[in-house]
Amino acid sequence: MTNVEVLDARPDPRGGYRVDVGRGERIGRVSSEWFSRPADERYLSLSELMAAVKGRAERSRTRTVESAGVRVEADRGDAERLALVLPGSDQPIAPTHWSFGQLAALVGAPAAYLRQLPAPLAGINLQYGLTSHRAEQVKTLETDDGRVELRAVTGPDYGRIYDHELVAAVQRIAGNGTGDTRWKVPGVLDWSTGVYNPLVDITQDTTTLYASDRDVFLFLVDDLNPIEAGRLPDGSPDLYFRGFYCWNSEVGAKTLGIASFYLRAVCQNRNLWGVEDFEEITIRHSKYAASRFAHEAAPALTRFANSSPQPFINGIRQARERIVARTDEDRTEFLRKRGFGKAETAKIIETVLAEEGRKPESVFDFVQGITAVARDKPHQDARLDLEARAKKLLDQAA
Repeated sequence: MTNVEVLDARPDPRGGYRVDVGRGERIGRVSSEWFSRPADERYLSLSELMAAVKGRAERSRTRTVESAGVRVEADRGDAERLALVLPGSDQPIAPTHWSFGQLAALVGAPAAYLRQLPAPLAGINLQYGLTSHRAEQVKTLETDDGRVELRAVTGPDYGRIYDHELVAAVQRIAGNGTGDTRWKVPGVLDWSTGVYNPLVDITQDTTTLYASDRDVFLFLVDDLNPIEAGRLPDGSPDLYFRGFYCWNSEVGAKTLGIASFYLRAVCQNRNLWGVEDFEEITIRHSKYAASRFAHEAAPALTRFANSSPQPFINGIRQARERIVARTDEDRTEFLRKRGFGKAETAKIIETVLAEEGRKPESVFDFVQGITAVARDKPHQDARLDLEARAKKLLDQAA
């Protein structure tokens, strides 16, 4: 990997470096994961996470069965107990909450309504749906963890990518994710000082390695090697570091995806601040999903991990140096020609003036103004639209 010398980026005596998080995008995806994960879904290292998801896969089997051959059993003595007997087996298997919903959706039955019915009545409705299922076949994922559970029911062409396959791809570049390579669980921004400390203990409260019975989610950064990409108005370096997060669900709860970006800080709540150059790959679990993961997503992650940040630095530098407006008329014309309304145009110019102490002149000034306005948008669609237009401007400048 090419190392870029960081001017004036020596660690602060308090154990970090100063960052400006008033620029770029704020992304809350990791924070949402952080807030929602209970203790038993948090892992302190990639090896610990790998052991959990790989062990689960080793206790599982998948097969394709005739849907009409699935028998639904309900216990009249227990109105809430419902089990399935799959073709080729005499032992009932209990569906999880998730797989029951999948099965109901496959046969066109409302899962929420069926869950409210006594098990015998729900069983009759589900059995009818299976018998008349037009697709004829379903693919199951069964896991034995002391008792056999039906974890997933999908269509026969579902292209399963196991959670441990994604974790293994991350381990190839990040080792244990604890600092044994340059990729690690992130540090924390101290809001009172504006200093980002990359060296914090990995605990259940700070970890960004998660897995449940439905999915896996990982977020790692290269925050011990900050990159200078220009200067702030006060002359201090504008520092970034690289990061990525990725996710998957082997039971079909979500796509597989990888997002890579540059950012300036991560706070205690795991919000990402000052994000630039955000890129995302998603793969649906269709018939050829495993092949796409092997030939597209995993190599893209490795390329990002091993790439030089120089193109990013050059792009930021060119955007800073490209002056596109020197008068108020120039500024208005620049934004209006790119589809911004009168009110938005005024807001962007006012925002740059308030945050930078001067009106926008370079492409980079306008990009920062647009992303700052986007952060205040209450509706996600409007925010994403502005962020996409800002990124397009930056890409064109580069």
